[in-house]
Amino acid sequence: MWSKPERRSTYDVVIVGGGLHGLATAYYLAKNHGMTNVAVVDKGYLGAGGSGRNTAIVRSNYLTPEGVAFYDRSLHLYNNMATDLNLNVMLSKRGHLTLAHTDSALRTMNWRAEVNKLLDIDSSVIGPKEVKRLTPSLDVSPDTRYPILGALYHPPGGIVRHDAVVWGYARAAAYLGVHLLQGTEVLDITCTGGDGPQGKGPGGRVTGIRTSRGDINSPVVVNCTAGWASLISNMAGIPLAITTHPLQAAVTEPCKVFLPTVVVSGSLHVYVSQTDRGELVFGASVDPVGTYRLNGTLEFTEELAGHVLELMPGISKMRLMRQWSGLCDMTPDYSPIMGFTPVEGYFVDVGWGTYGFKAGPVAGETMAETIANGCTAELIAPFSIDRFTDGDLVGEKGAAAVGH
Repeated sequence: MWSKPERRSTYDVVIVGGGLHGLATAYYLAKNHGMTNVAVVDKGYLGAGGSGRNTAIVRSNYLTPEGVAFYDRSLHLYNNMATDLNLNVMLSKRGHLTLAHTDSALRTMNWRAEVNKLLDIDSSVIGPKEVKRLTPSLDVSPDTRYPILGALYHPPGGIVRHDAVVWGYARAAAYLGVHLLQGTEVLDITCTGGDGPQGKGPGGRVTGIRTSRGDINSPVVVNCTAGWASLISNMAGIPLAITTHPLQAAVTEPCKVFLPTVVVSGSLHVYVSQTDRGELVFGASVDPVGTYRLNGTLEFTEELAGHVLELMPGISKMRLMRQWSGLCDMTPDYSPIMGFTPVEGYFVDVGWGTYGFKAGPVAGETMAETIANGCTAELIAPFSIDRFTDGDLVGEKGAAAVGH
């Protein structure tokens, strides 16, 4: 689908991380700004990290004005992606339901809906009868342990095929001349003139990277490594306000399609959608303990089964096929860190937590704009690394809805 080029000794831009964010940044650098002497390096294969481990839900009904504008642009790019990349990414705008099981949760949904309306986002609160009409498999009877009192309904929300999105950006970027260097682990970021050891840290500038396949010179290095972001950033002498937590998911055997919407329950810590092949894809909250382990746990499976059956008791006989984990890079305010850093030429697109796949297209577009123009793109200005010292946080935790 794309070539395996010979590695050059020098590139204008090196992007670390061959997932959606890294590939989208490379693509938009080449397409929108004519910068084709670009390399994307990944220690594994393209899409091996969070881009291939997420549950592929997309939406834009976030809580803050900064977040809404950003994710709404991303949803627009998803809507036009098949045409832009000349590849069917299997986008299904089936609607997104965030369930309310208590009076306080319902008040929160009404609040979020009003915020969304003010920001021109299609989002409204619906009652149990409408929830049942949209998703007949849900148990909306009032005598359950977690009665469904209503839901925040977001019609443009849905799912997309994550592999197709990654492959589409990779193929399009490679066609424009970007080098995709798989199996290339970054061992260090080389800098000069900084306040720290080996010229790293604030006041310095990037000179390139050291990899398992040799050194690469570049005045620009972009960190798009999600769960590994802190480890990579430390190589440039820039610590990040990020902790890494696993997020587990699971998938069932395929069955006849019966779930027409994406369903999220914050109270039950679960979200579920059904693929075009009939599998049910489940997820839950991030693991509370920070770690880089990617193994699944029995505790997750047991809790997931119990919570899902509270919502849809009719699927009790279905069998799980497999479960897996991905790594989430969590910031204190649940918003990303994007753009310039105190090291000249070192850029970050990290801290996405559980939102990364939804934001991939617009993150790539705005990072490319920032790098090419030498000034911060308007949409990502609120997500500067400086906000943690300035106290100007962007609190998206209230819109997490179990992260989805």
